[in-house]
Amino acid sequence: MITYERKAFYHETDQMGVIHHSNYFRWLEEARVYFLDELGLSYKHMEEIGIISPVVSIAAEYKKPVKFDEIVVIYIRITKYTGIKLELEYEIRDKATNELMVKAESKHCFIKNNSVISLKREYPEFNNKFLEYVENQDN
Repeated sequence: MITYERKAFYHETDQMGVIHHSNYFRWLEEARVYFLDELGLSYKHMEEIGIISPVVSIAAEYKKPVKFDEIVVIYIRITKYTGIKLELEYEIRDKATNELMVKAESKHCFIKNNSVISLKREYPEFNNKFLEYVENQDN
């Protein structure tokens, strides 16, 4: 499982002094881009060659609010990968206590030239990096 560390900033809080719920989705996106970089699949490079990976669906379950200046660790892992679809699971945990703050999941596909593509067929080098991670993620 790959981890991404993040500090909660004041401008992300709401009137109640906690992180506004919409900001967690931004954090998930930051973690996802970091995750891909760690796999050796630079999202910037993918976009430069015309591949995008839009969010097909996303959901979050809020367990406990994160407050200004707290540091969280976002744990991210692949739950499903087919070459066409990618499903990720996230846990946002308080760095100091390891308490679960948010549990989330997102689903993505891969698109080039406005059409869904199979990385397995069209970009086997990318496909192999995903497969290698999936095979080793629980070890």
